[in-house]
Amino acid sequence: MTHLAKLTFKTVSKSIPRDPVIARRDKVIAALEEQALVLAAALEGQDHIKLRSKWMINDQGERVLVRTQRRVKPWFFAQDSGWYVQCRYGARVISVDGKNNAVFVNTLKDVAPVLEAFVAAATAGELDTVLAKATERQPRLKPGAARASANE
Repeated sequence: MTHLAKLTFKTVSKSIPRDPVIARRDKVIAALEEQALVLAAALEGQDHIKLRSKWMINDQGERVLVRTQRRVKPWFFAQDSGWYVQCRYGARVISVDGKNNAVFVNTLKDVAPVLEAFVAAATAGELDTVLAKATERQPRLKPGAARASANE
């Protein structure tokens, strides 16, 4: 106990907490800007590759930092003789207008204005309620628990 008696203890909290609404906006805007790069690569007929660093163990048993490539999946896809554009928050597809989860455009070149509109809406705070709803945790039910509660 004498070792701890020499230390000065205090209770502290982080002085500048980050506003979660601003953090969600920044995350969506960064992802939408990356989707603009994915679109530019798709217009050229290529895949957008993102470099990522990760630690691996080599043949000699040493930990080394290796840069690997990762393909970024587009948020737009061809269907019904046109293109659908979705906005995502992480892995979740969000319904930007509150009801529908995609915007339909006729050509691949028309995807860019939709992405720009998503960025403008996120910057203006129009997506805050939708993003807050997307980040809410859903209660996880065990298999069969829904049926058991319905029988009561």
